Amino acid sequence: MEVERRARGSAPTRYRPRRPSQSVLYRCVQEHLETWLAGCREGHDDEGSVPDYVEREFRRYLDCGILARGFARARCGDCGHDFLIAFSCKGRGVCPSCNTRRMVATAAHLTDHVLPRLPVRQWVLAVPKRLRYFLHRDADLQGAALRLFLRVVEQCLRAHSPGAGSTARLGAVAFIHRFGSSLNAHLHFHCVIIDGVFDPATTGGVICSAAAGLDAKAIAQVQAQVHQRLLRVFVRRGLLPGDAARGRHARASATTTVQSSLLPPKLDA
Repeated sequence: MEVERRARGSAPTRYRPRRPSQSVLYRCVQEHLETWLAGCREGHDDEGSVPDYVEREFRRYLDCGILARGFARARCGDCGHDFLIAFSCKGRGVCPSCNTRRMVATAAHLTDHVLPRLPVRQWVLAVPKRLRYFLHRDADLQGAALRLFLRVVEQCLRAHSPGAGSTARLGAVAFIHRFGSSLNAHLHFHCVIIDGVFDPATTGGVICSAAAGLDAKAIAQVQAQVHQRLLRVFVRRGLLPGDAARGRHARASATTTVQSSLLPPKLDA
């Protein structure tokens, strides 16, 4: 990868092992995990108030970067120096180190192998609180909501891309976030979308028509369409009453938000 090539060309640095046990987060989890789990289970016969995967993530985090929990021995072929590398938890939810490594690796892969060198825009969808409960535990419903959102965005981009055909398609990478900035349960969608649409070329490949005129009014129209269609999906699945998508109920739950921001251009190597 291009990122790896640039890394190899940089000056070598001495390996500095992590010390996760000295961090405030680690000490907080270590001291209060059992108390928190016991408090969440109080009054629940099935002890189901904390999902198994949540408890597992916390316990794996307490083992991450701790030499006593396992390590690999590495040796420098040039100087003969030996050093130990503690095993990591490779978690997705709690560990800052593993999350950062996964984030950097994903960003490098998208930059070097997936996203073309074209303008990119981030679109974010946040649903009303009354709907987040259903989304958290239903992967099929999450997929339906995401597909609906991308279809509406695609229609918007097609309408604002001069020269685009009626069947032009968007290019997108989507990420589902399950927490807010304060670690509150808040399932929402981050989508990295090429700022334009693609039509097939007669000679093979595709032709990109760049979007223009995507202003606040256009984004507000996307938000309104997504909100109405999303409510109808929940009504059809029997999760909301039949009149939830119209009249007073629609206005009362009109907290679906769509945000859009043009991302900085990709840097050349």
